[in-house]
Amino acid sequence: MSERQASGATTGNSKPSAGQEEKNKNNLPQDFDIDMEDPETEKAAVAIQSQFRKFQSKKKQDVKS
Repeated sequence: MSERQASGATTGNSKPSAGQEEKNKNNLPQDFDIDMEDPETEKAAVAIQSQFRKFQSKKKQDVKS
């Protein structure tokens, strides 16, 4: 009978090891450009602002209660 060790995904252990985590940090792009004139960017910004305002007003109501 041979026993095989389960992979991290099946055991629920998804935290990368220290070596993998450091490697992932190095793979990030150093610089990126966001086109602020792009209509998709504007729509995303409006959606984010809307959610933030809802959060702020809800937080304000909770404090008054």
